[in-house]
Amino acid sequence: MPKQRAALVGLTPEARGALGAAELVIAAFPFRVGRESRADRRVSARTITERRRPGSRPNNDLYLIEPDEPFNVSREHFEIDHNGTQYVLIDRQSTCGTIVEGSVVGGRNAGGAVRLGDGDVIIVGTSTSRYVFKFRVS
Repeated sequence: MPKQRAALVGLTPEARGALGAAELVIAAFPFRVGRESRADRRVSARTITERRRPGSRPNNDLYLIEPDEPFNVSREHFEIDHNGTQYVLIDRQSTCGTIVEGSVVGGRNAGGAVRLGDGDVIIVGTSTSRYVFKFRVS
């Protein structure tokens, strides 16, 4: 049986912008998503300054930028993992939680997990979030 390919598809302009394309194939698990907190708001063209130590892994594989408070996206919001048989979305104790197919996972720093299936819609944060993705498996 061929290996499955998992991807995130951006459903909003902000989500597509964060992915850099309409779709992003997830190459390694766990795949971590969170808010970019190093953006310099004093300049018109947003610049990101790298503060990682050499050799250290970043906190996230995909960084989402929110220009204004209140934030929907936590710095370490959720991750997608694969346990060999299924994909799982794990809320990383975010403040607002993650909405998967209309059900809230985590929030209030509680964490939580839900199985992901092909076509599931993921809203990062509350229902007013600018970041809406579809999870695809092919």
